[in-house]
Amino acid sequence: MGTGNPIRVTVQAVIQAPVEKVWKYWSEPEHITKWNQASDDWHSPRAENDLRAGGRFVIRMEAKDGSMGFDFCGIYDVVKLHEQVSYTMDDGRKVDITFIAQGNETKIIETFDAEGTHPVEYQQAGWQAIWSCQEKCSLKTPSY
Repeated sequence: MGTGNPIRVTVQAVIQAPVEKVWKYWSEPEHITKWNQASDDWHSPRAENDLRAGGRFVIRMEAKDGSMGFDFCGIYDVVKLHEQVSYTMDDGRKVDITFIAQGNETKIIETFDAEGTHPVEYQQAGWQAIWSCQEKCSLKTPSY
């Protein structure tokens, strides 16, 4: 990407649940480990989340076959209950998420700085898939 401004990528989803439930499932570690994967062959076996400005999160992401994995982590810059989260990943990239209550639905708009290793389209598809998994994996069923 060079030294200029990072490429900003936006993904969004409408989840069939009220914003309070979406916020809970998005933010609590016991739920994060159930939905945080971009495909069926990946998972998040553990998560830590101190959801407050200055708080840190660490989410372990691994291939289910054990072939690779990494810690997705950063520090929260802004946290507005049921409305907004902004954070800086450990590599310096920024992420902004807006939660918009729409009755029994929640629209989520997430914008992130792309990294320079993988094609932007690949990154966008992966981040979008995580939102799709959150809706399928955690919000439509009362238990896992």
